[in-house]
Amino acid sequence: MEQHDVIVIGAGLAGLRAATRLALDGLDVTVLEASDAVGGRQRTDRVDGFLLDRGFHVLNPAYPAVRRWVDVEPLRVRRFPVAVRVRRAGGVRELAHPLRHPSHLVATLRSSLVTPRDAAILARWLAPVLLRPQAVARGDDRALAEAWTALGLRSSLRTEVLEPFLAGVLADDSGETSDAFARLLLRSFVLGRPGVPEHGIGAVPLQLAAIARAIGARIRVDARVTAVRRTGRSTEVAIAGAPALEARAVVVAVGGEALPGLVDLPAAPTKGLQTWWFASEQPPSASASLSVDGRRRGPIVNTVVMSHTAPGYAPEGMHLVQATCLLPGGERAAPAEGDVRRQLTEIWGRDAGSWRLLRRDDIPHALPAQPAPLRPAKPARLSPGLYVAGDHRDTASIQGALVSGERVARAVAGDLRRGR
Repeated sequence: MEQHDVIVIGAGLAGLRAATRLALDGLDVTVLEASDAVGGRQRTDRVDGFLLDRGFHVLNPAYPAVRRWVDVEPLRVRRFPVAVRVRRAGGVRELAHPLRHPSHLVATLRSSLVTPRDAAILARWLAPVLLRPQAVARGDDRALAEAWTALGLRSSLRTEVLEPFLAGVLADDSGETSDAFARLLLRSFVLGRPGVPEHGIGAVPLQLAAIARAIGARIRVDARVTAVRRTGRSTEVAIAGAPALEARAVVVAVGGEALPGLVDLPAAPTKGLQTWWFASEQPPSASASLSVDGRRRGPIVNTVVMSHTAPGYAPEGMHLVQATCLLPGGERAAPAEGDVRRQLTEIWGRDAGSWRLLRRDDIPHALPAQPAPLRPAKPARLSPGLYVAGDHRDTASIQGALVSGERVARAVAGDLRRGR
């Protein structure tokens, strides 16, 4: 049976970071990926000349893990405005980061969406995480809705801006997400300027995979693992339609929903999103800002003209519009195309009925659920020779995936050096 020092199951961000760290330590590393390419949830496809990410993704260069382990410059990140365009009952208003977009300050103040009292409450809520993020991550926590209510935030800023905006970012409109996690996430938006790589979000895992291979890790795609079994002092990994492999240590870096059957853990709770991709000959607006519906009159939680920020996402003379909805679980019906087009027409003030639908992405496991209390950094080692990595073991973000992969790899390398 073919033997290795370490087998990593899953070539998403966590698995690729773990493989790179382990290969840097001089270990013999093989990555097994069930699908036909690396990336996990972060994939990009070309459809009729358009670049379509599998769901709406952004890359935030302000994440410490991105600055440390991703070479951002060659990705040529096209950055969105740090602003939110809000459809209200009486028209459209736009709120912009006052330092990033000082020319929008007067319009923001005149929007009637932010009062001096709101600004003071928001500053009181965000100040601790801007100054001492680790203390917030490790401190007392409660549900986001409960935290806002306790602070006295009940205004239009909450109901028309923050709630619809964060519904798309967190894949949750219940208010049950961890307050600490929401603050940590908004901290990254305040300090950074998210965007998309010129060639799509899939460029990130492709870069990480190239780095891992250059260091010596092997990556096999179309290699679906069916079982993981401990045999003496090594672990056997069964692969569909291929001979089993054996390793001194195995890192399971799959999505939280895929854990059962590979390890003795329940599926990690997840949240679902649905993204619609439309082609239009005319842009519905000149704005490149993310748009939300402050009236909450439909399934859409955010929409943006992607080609305003990243022209390469659309062929010349065309525009790409994305619309993201929450994907309900259980027996609730998923959003219908007619409802999505109707709400797009209302949000943008342009008829969306003639836009060509390029694709609809239903992603039931888009993000791990992040309820309070926030407990990042779950144990790396599950049992002797078996480790688990992923954003479901840390925080539901690119930051969390990369940090988890690094942390688990260090635990594996340390155990192997000690002969554990």
